[in-house]
Amino acid sequence: MSLALVCMSHSPLLEFGEPPADVREAVDNAFADARDFVKEFDPTLVVSFAPDHYNGFFYELMPPFCIGYAAHAVGDYDTQSGPLDVPADRAEALAQHVLDQDIDMAISRRMEIDHGAVQPLEILFGGIDDRPVIPIFVNGVARPFTSMRRVRLMGEAVGSHLRELSERVLVIGSGGLSHDPPVPQWASATPAQRDMLLNGRHPTAAARAARQQRVIDTAMQFARGEAGIKDLNPQWDERFLDICGSGDLSSCDALTPDAMATDAGNSAHEVRTWLAAFAALGAAGPYEVTARFYRPIPEYIAGFGVMTARGSQ
Repeated sequence: MSLALVCMSHSPLLEFGEPPADVREAVDNAFADARDFVKEFDPTLVVSFAPDHYNGFFYELMPPFCIGYAAHAVGDYDTQSGPLDVPADRAEALAQHVLDQDIDMAISRRMEIDHGAVQPLEILFGGIDDRPVIPIFVNGVARPFTSMRRVRLMGEAVGSHLRELSERVLVIGSGGLSHDPPVPQWASATPAQRDMLLNGRHPTAAARAARQQRVIDTAMQFARGEAGIKDLNPQWDERFLDICGSGDLSSCDALTPDAMATDAGNSAHEVRTWLAAFAALGAAGPYEVTARFYRPIPEYIAGFGVMTARGSQ
């Protein structure tokens, strides 16, 4: 058994936003370093913690966590669509182990994933079916949220199973950091928005394009300082990255949903994927961060981070 980790921000604006050339170069270099790290590690199995943005999970049924026994990418924001190579038997064994650790884990035999899960696979492997992948959905947009302590314990339960496998396992956490994109909130949503939040599966091409254009337009306004969304919070982001790198994740237990939204934006809850991934890595023993990148990038509406780490075993 050996474990490695890549955590990275994602953004639907990677191919649509236009940050300064030096910022784009820095992001590309961070991605290239992560690819080199993964190529050297050469994983035989990938476990991906990722959120969803009302493309696969909706308020008709919104679990805090869910393991996919099969998964299909919806292809939003020009990301790759189609099936992932999910080893159903290993996904089932993982789900049973997590349940046996007293963590309530939902399962899906027909999971749908969006850019949040797809972008890291495209960036690191060039596609969604290059390696066997077990996808784990972590709710990062829809209230109510489970506690960060519970997220940490879930990640530890996943890691306690992975450490027993005769595999080279790459754990991915996708999301964050501080950001507040124009995702509707149930409490303030219009009737039409609530219909989408309740079950907006498989929209028409025109409806998806209109929804995506709203995000692109907001990013352009935000970069000009004109959008009515919360500012990025580099200090909050850097503190969170420090915690991830420290090996002691328990201080995240004190982060509450209200404080996270106030300090870092409504979609800062996506850092739950990072917490779960680092907790899974830490469950196998001490780890070492091998690379850390961070930039606040308004054009992506994100405090944008990339970290890689290796377990000691």
